[in-house]
Order: sequence, then C-alpha cells, then structure tokens
Amino acid sequence: MGAEAGAQVARARALAVLRIRSRALAIALLPAAAAVILLAGGSTGHFVGPGWSVARVVVCVLALVVLLAAGVVALVVARARPAVSPTVAIAEEAAPDLYRLMRDLADRLDVPAPSAIALTPDCDSWLEDRTHPAHGPPAPRSADEIAGAGSGSHLHRRTATAPVLVIGSPFLWWMRVGELRAVLAPVVAGTGPSAQPDIAAARRFVRGLDAAVAASADRGRCPGLRPACAGIGWVARLMLRGCQVHASEMERGVAAAAAERAQAVDYGLRIVAQEQVGLAYAGWDRLLTRVALPAWRMGRWPSRLDAGVVAALTELSRRDRLAEGFASRLGERPACDLLEEPGTVDEATSLLAARLFHGGPAESGPDWSPVDWQEYPDEVVDRKWRTDAARLHRVLDTLGVRRAPDATAPHSGGPAPDPAIHASDGPTLARVLDHLTPAEGVETAAEHPDAYGDPSLTRATEDRGREHDESFGREVPSGREGPTGHPAEEIPVGHPGDEDTPAANPRSATLATRLGVEVAREEAAATPPAAGQKADTPPWDDDALPLFPLQPPRTDRELLTDHVTAMVCCAAMDTVGATPGLDWLDGPTLLVDGVRVADLAPRVLSLVEDGDAAPLRAWLVELGIRPEKPVRLG
Repeated sequence: MGAEAGAQVARARALAVLRIRSRALAIALLPAAAAVILLAGGSTGHFVGPGWSVARVVVCVLALVVLLAAGVVALVVARARPAVSPTVAIAEEAAPDLYRLMRDLADRLDVPAPSAIALTPDCDSWLEDRTHPAHGPPAPRSADEIAGAGSGSHLHRRTATAPVLVIGSPFLWWMRVGELRAVLAPVVAGTGPSAQPDIAAARRFVRGLDAAVAASADRGRCPGLRPACAGIGWVARLMLRGCQVHASEMERGVAAAAAERAQAVDYGLRIVAQEQVGLAYAGWDRLLTRVALPAWRMGRWPSRLDAGVVAALTELSRRDRLAEGFASRLGERPACDLLEEPGTVDEATSLLAARLFHGGPAESGPDWSPVDWQEYPDEVVDRKWRTDAARLHRVLDTLGVRRAPDATAPHSGGPAPDPAIHASDGPTLARVLDHLTPAEGVETAAEHPDAYGDPSLTRATEDRGREHDESFGREVPSGREGPTGHPAEEIPVGHPGDEDTPAANPRSATLATRLGVEVAREEAAATPPAAGQKADTPPWDDDALPLFPLQPPRTDRELLTDHVTAMVCCAAMDTVGATPGLDWLDGPTLLVDGVRVADLAPRVLSLVEDGDAAPLRAWLVELGIRPEKPVRLG
C-alpha cells in the first residue's frame, strides 16, 4: 500500500477494529485466567480453605461456560457466509479484452489486478471480497446466479487477496472504452489498500460479524436453538456497534487513497465520463420503470435491457437539449465490444434485473419467457391493453352494469349513440364512458346502491387481499379474502393516501375499489416468484425477492386510469387501425397513422376523477374512434 494519507488513516482505523476483536478475546479469556490463578494457588498451598475451594469450583465452571460460548461465537463468525451481491460472472474466456484492459489499468496504478469480473444490472461499480470459503471454489452452479455467461467454463479462480470487480452492465453498453477505463480507475485502485493485511483482516472480521447477525436472525434455521442464536446475535451486534465508526472511517480512507492514486490516470476524461454516469442512471431508471416493468407484469422479460438503455439515452439526447452532443459519441467503440458475446451477457443481466427488481423466476418457462424489442409492441403492449380491458369489463359485470343502457340518457359531449348499435352484447368503450359519466339528477351511490352493484362497497371495501409492508410503507398481495360489510371507520374505501383527495365521482371510486380487489386476487393466485429457483446455495434469500422493488403497488385510482386508457387504446386499434408502439422513455404508447398520441392521459383523468367525459368524447370524434363498436379482448 502506498503512502497516501487516506491509506494511513485506513490502516489506523483497521488496527482499531482489530483491537476490538482482541479486547473481546481478552474478556473471554479473563475467567479462564482467574481459574488458572486459583488452581495454581491451591496447588502451592497459598489459597487453602473451604472458601477458596468453592471459589475455584465456581470460577472453573464459569471459565468453561465462557470459553464454550466464546468458541461457539467465534465459530459462527468464522463460518457464517457473508452476503454476496447478485451478479453475472464473466469468465476470462468470455471477455479477454475486458480482462486485459483491467490488468493494464492495474499496472498503470501499480496495484494488484482484480481476480475476476462480474456484472450487475445497476449503474454502479465496486470491489467485492469473495475469498470466504463459502464462496469458492465454484460448483457446477456457482454462487453467482448465472455463472460464466458467454462461456461454458467454470468461473475464474479467485486469489487469496484480490477482490472481484463488479461493473454496472449499463456502463458497458453506453460508455465508450476510454470512458469506462476512466470511470473504473478509482475502483480498481482500491485493490491496493484491500491487499494490506491489517485492512483485509479488519474487513473479514466486520463481514463475519455481519454474517453472524444475519445467521442468528434466521428463525427457521434452528428452531430448537433460538435462545443460543439470540445470544450469539447479541454478542455479534455488540461488537459490530463497537466497530461501526472505525469501519466506516476505514472505508472512507480506502476510498480517498484510491481516488488519490487514480488521479494520474485519465483524470480529464474521467470528468467528462462522470456526466455519462448520471445520464446512464437516468436512462436505466426510466427504462426499468416505464418499459421493463409492464413486460414483467405480463410474464415477459425483455432480453436486451442493456441494448435498450442505449436506445433510451439516444432518444433522450434527441429530445433534451442538455444532452446534445452525447449521441455523437456513438461513433466511437462501445465498451460492450470488449465482450466476446454481448448478446448472451445482455440476456443474462436482463434476467437478473427482472429477478432483483420484480421477483421473477430464475429461469425461463411457459409463464416467464423472454421478449425481443421488435416483438414488444405486439407481445406486451397489445396483450396488456386487451387484458386490462377484459378485466375492466369483468368487474363491470360483477357490479351489475347493464350492457345496454338507456339510449335516452344524456351524454356529455358528442352525439347520442345509436340504440341499435349500442345494445350490442360485446364489450364496448361506450359502456365504460356511460358508467363513469354520472347523468344529471342521479343520486350518489350511497342513496341508490342498486345502480352501482354491490351496496356494501359504498360503506367499505372487501379485504383486498393485501397487507401493509412496513419496511416499504406499501401494500403487497397476501392472497386472503376477507368478509364484506365492515364499518366505514374500520376499512375506508380506496387506498390510505386517497382520503386527502376524495373522489368527485362515486362510480369511479366503487369501480376502482373493485379493480384493486380483482388485481390483488390475480397477483395472489400467481405462481410464487421463487418457485423456479433451484435449491443449491442461492446467493440471497429467495423469500426477500424482489430485493429492490421499483415502485410501490399502484393505487386503485391509478389502476382504474390504466384500465380505462387500455380500453380506449383497444377501441382505437379496432376501429381506426391504430397500432401499439414502444416509446423508449415513456413505455407503451398508441400510434395513430404512425404518430404517437400524447394527449390522451389528461382526458382519461378528467373522466376518472371528475366524471367529465366531454374531453375524451371530443378526442374520439376527432380521430374517428367509435366507442359503441365492440372490441376484441385478451
């Protein structure tokens, strides 16, 4: 380790962590030392008498108990498996140019080269120590969930000291080779301090304590030994709290030393490359939440997410003047060219992203299959809209909404529909518009429950098959059905956040509540995400998936808005030949004559929230969409 100021601070803090370990060992040996003194005093005739005999017995028993407990704690700390980040391991045969680039960079920095390289579906990069015995050598299916992407060989053997370099996969596809080298220089420089014996020992000790706390908290692992597990956890947490400040300062010192050492390598280019880091993060987040999430909910996972982020960022640079000039970089060599088979690696990271952010199965199956970007509009967007439209009409059927309403009822804007056509038994957009548009003189749902279906929904909702997830402050499906007819003060209609903005349209509130119940039941009846995971040492807890939920569950009002929008899009596709499309920044979109429709959302919101169908009906007339014509459902 060099003479950087940060490195000296890191070593001093590492020694402080090791002193805590030494103090814990000294405390554990203290009763044994007292027992040795008493026994030696008795054998030499100094400590004689009944009192000293009793003291010797008590202290010896106490020393044995303390030594046994300390041995158990030390064994758990040493053997507990530290947490490993879910990654896609890249064998050297699958990316020889990338390994060569990292070794050259390490030589320029005068630090050890990383022992292996792995990819993560996130916009971040770091070094990760995987030298624990539980992490190697690799089995046929290693600790990484997809081992050796792009190659059938085993994962590159890890050395005893050098950590694994984890690279964010969006960086490889968006950044150029020079930019990637500049961005990774401070990360690779961290292998120097990592090789320092004191820092390495302190890190192993802290990771062991953290793993021991996690192991002792696993209630299902040792039901008969819960008191012992609780004691081990208490001791580990006590030592971990004592190490917390020193460990944090040690890592800050390591980061400062790495940054100082990396200043001599591509410093000017790194300043420019940092702009690409922020841009890549924005594009990746947008791609996951707007494009990938709808596909995941349909049981399909986009197999080229990293290639998609390039398209999304190129579109962003075209729309946003702040990103002007970024697209001109695309003529340079992308960093993904350093991989032998970029498509295979992209597919592996895309599947891992679906698993981490949505909780999908670990392998493809009939209900979990990949989808290409060319197939996305037909396989995801069209299916999503027609499935939502079908669910909307099923809920209307359960509410007892008539398919042939009174043709003489007033309509908000546009001509009155033809009764002969409007009386069709098929699902129509007109049925939705008429139901969500309260006619003049119509009473509220509480006064005339028969017009709105189930009267109990006006006082309370059913048990929605959801439970509050306290860790995320959201609701997740639980699969339970509860009784109806609870008092309104116990279970309010709608989501907890909806009481501040009461619905002006009671029909919308009732329909939204029923949609929330229906969606929750469908999600609860779906196959558990972890069902496809094999039982051979997974690197994380399957019960905790998804590890990083992208968004909280949609509220009932958002669900209703999405379903009404889907119904409008289905009517547009079946009457005027509109087509489903994919917008890289906004996700599913409707194309009319090849032009993206951008003014539909506020008109749907006006209908859902205010019961005002005039803007939407005017829009339908303008485009020639016939709401009274039956549509094809999914």
